[in-house]
Amino acid sequence: MVKEPDSIMTIEEVAAYLKIPKSTVYILAQDGKIPCQKVGRQWRFRKNTIDKWLDSQNDSGSKK
Repeated sequence: MVKEPDSIMTIEEVAAYLKIPKSTVYILAQDGKIPCQKVGRQWRFRKNTIDKWLDSQNDSGSKK
C-alpha cells in the first residue's frame, strides 16, 4: 500500500490558508521562521508541517 504524500502548498496557498499577506509568508520563509523548502526558485510547504508549526506557535504564544 502506497501512503499518499502530504499536500504540497505554494506561497499563495499558504498565505490564503493562514489568512496573511504573501509578503509576510515570504519574510517568514526567508528568515527560516516557517517550515518550508525551496525547489528551484520556488518555496514549497507541506500542509501537515504547517499545521504542526501553527500548533506549536499557538502553544509557545500561550506560555508566559
